[in-house]
Amino acid sequence: MSTFSHLNAGGEANMVDVSDKDVTKREATAEGFLYVSEDVIRQISEAKIAKGDVFAVARVAGIQGAKRCADLIPLCHPLALSKVDINFDIQAEQNRIKATCYCKLSGKTGVEMEALTGVNVALLTLFDMCKAIDPGMHMEGVRVLEKKGGKTGHWQSDRQQA
Repeated sequence: MSTFSHLNAGGEANMVDVSDKDVTKREATAEGFLYVSEDVIRQISEAKIAKGDVFAVARVAGIQGAKRCADLIPLCHPLALSKVDINFDIQAEQNRIKATCYCKLSGKTGVEMEALTGVNVALLTLFDMCKAIDPGMHMEGVRVLEKKGGKTGHWQSDRQQA
């Protein structure tokens, strides 16, 4: 059984010391879904949302979220991200919008938390911009799809999303 690296010998919260780790290229991709009404899908597709281009705003918000991850999640290391990419896919047949966040850097610790934070902030921004049309929207399926780099190397989720 693995130990929790964020606890010290006394069981107290502790920021992990990464100073002896090697600098390697690290990447992570996360995804999540916002389930919306047909009306939201239609209005986004026809660029009729009163608040403007929801994907442009949510993309910037997601990038900012990834960059500010260490300010939001206790014990995360502040990272100098070299790339953050947020993308959206309207999946009308499932009444949902898929968001993905890709993060990359050369560093001593992974970027999974940054990718997850980027996806969540992007989805929350979409929710905020569309809530007047559909206050019953909900988010599901936020997860890491893939990570590369570091001691564990390449990992990819084998779980299929519905």
